[in-house]
Amino acid sequence: MKRLIMNKLYIGNLSPSVTADEIRQLFGDRKLPLVGQVLLKSGYAFVDYPDQNWAIRAIETLSGKAELHGKIMEVDYSVPKKLRSRKIQIRNIPPHLQWEVLDGLLAQYGTVENVEQVNTDTETAVVNVTYATKDQAKVAIEKLSGHQLEDCSFKISYIPDEDVTSSPQPTPRTRRSGGGGHSSREQGNFASGSSQSKQPEYPLRILVPTQFVGAIIGKEGLTIKNLTKQTQSKVDIHRKENAGAAEKPITIHATPEGCSSACRMILEIMQKEAEETKSPEEILLKILAHNTLVGRLIGKEGRNLKKIEQDTGTKITISPLQDLTIYNPERTITVKGSIEACSNAEVEILKKLREAYENDVLAVNQQANLIPGLNLSALGIFSTGLSVLPSSAGSRGAAAAPYSPFSSHSSYLPGMYGASPVGAFPHQHAAPEQEIVYLFIPTQAVGAIIGKKGQHIKQLARFAGASIKIAPAEGPDACERMVIIIGPPEAQFKAQGRIFGKLKEENFFNPKEEVKLEAHIKVPSSAAGRVIGKGGKTVNELQNLTSAEVIVPRDQVPDENEEVIVKILGHFFASQTAQRKIREIVQQVKQQEQKHHQGTTLASHRNK
Repeated sequence: MKRLIMNKLYIGNLSPSVTADEIRQLFGDRKLPLVGQVLLKSGYAFVDYPDQNWAIRAIETLSGKAELHGKIMEVDYSVPKKLRSRKIQIRNIPPHLQWEVLDGLLAQYGTVENVEQVNTDTETAVVNVTYATKDQAKVAIEKLSGHQLEDCSFKISYIPDEDVTSSPQPTPRTRRSGGGGHSSREQGNFASGSSQSKQPEYPLRILVPTQFVGAIIGKEGLTIKNLTKQTQSKVDIHRKENAGAAEKPITIHATPEGCSSACRMILEIMQKEAEETKSPEEILLKILAHNTLVGRLIGKEGRNLKKIEQDTGTKITISPLQDLTIYNPERTITVKGSIEACSNAEVEILKKLREAYENDVLAVNQQANLIPGLNLSALGIFSTGLSVLPSSAGSRGAAAAPYSPFSSHSSYLPGMYGASPVGAFPHQHAAPEQEIVYLFIPTQAVGAIIGKKGQHIKQLARFAGASIKIAPAEGPDACERMVIIIGPPEAQFKAQGRIFGKLKEENFFNPKEEVKLEAHIKVPSSAAGRVIGKGGKTVNELQNLTSAEVIVPRDQVPDENEEVIVKILGHFFASQTAQRKIREIVQQVKQQEQKHHQGTTLASHRNK
């Protein structure tokens, strides 16, 4: 998949004296950190963001509002004239505006083929609009720019000639010409949609006994229609999955409040049906969650789960890891208690799952930017939890797969999904620089990593394109062993990812724990200060950005190569992101030193 153009931003009206570092600093100060390069020209620049929501946030925060060297900068999507097409984005829409009002307004300028609301964290709403022709889109931009509605002035941009449906984070509410197929939310306003949703939507998935599916749907679908209308939700009952199975999955797309309301209503419908049919079956709430999220729901030593049980008066059990298959990456969280108690538990459980999911999405986005062209789906690095599933996986996996942090966001992981792993660094002609990482694993896990007669570690080295060696134990009682990995960034990602996955698969971390490992990388002693930053500012920002613990031990004596150790502790994505950011800082220091050296050499040459 080629990189989506719509996330590249143009920064205009810059003073010729502005530097790339000043732009990066400004974005960072406004909490819009840039992870890619700043392409600086005379009077303008280009930056890139991993997803559309960040791009929108940057435009809204900075355009016409930020100043550099006395000039107010302009920020907008970078869309060359030849790519200006039928597609536009309208921002700053009143959140309570009725869809019908917007539809009528847009229709004045041509035939609207599609209107799609984008999830953003702005107070106002944002939509992507596709007109039938380029000319209609051009007229709409001219006529609607600055259009006033309910004290909001529309802001409009062209968006690139890419498939709009592959843009990140659209809500399920999509309008198409010709009517038909509207979800229950389409008839409402923007307030029930993404203008209040701060993050990518995380749906609620539950399992219900097959015998109750008919009652949930109701005669001629009236019960489900009433449910979706009351809760402002979209409810998918996967009746055709698992033919003959005792339970069917249901997916609920809505705001957190909408999901909870719909869940409670479904429990009440099942309770009523059980009473009327004198069914002996106890009504349980069964929530489905991707295995990668469950560890964080459980919490350290099960504390999160125990607290939810105590606060809600419920009994909660989670299906074992052994039940997972390549086609079913979800675990079942069973909640036992009254309907009121189960509903309260659902709110707390989904809060934890949603938080873990959003952190994963952020981490994946950052990773996509940090290693250009990296193809996660081809790597298959996560043996149990983070497998990327084909959309036609079958069984429960067909419905489950989209909620993996990879597959559901493949559309805005540039170059990571479906791309060829060959040439993962297309912008580099020379071979990528070799890196050394020292990864620490539990001593008892060494055999699993090496494998029978060394087969596993050999396969891993070939797969990753890295050199992987396990250092001798430091003593008879050493609880950790050091794995030395040598290879370029992509090889590091693949090798470390497989090791994290293997440790989880072989149960060296119990189901209640997330796999967190310590990694050491060496940096030139001259760059250590930059990694720490003034008063520890940079290292603190690194920790906040990556969720990893980053430690630069004080009073280190540089080794024979004038290098010191930086320690990184965290789960896989946190560790990877921290490694990339630290390498980036080191590279900047090296470039500055090189320029300084060249300047000094040139000056001494002139003086001769």
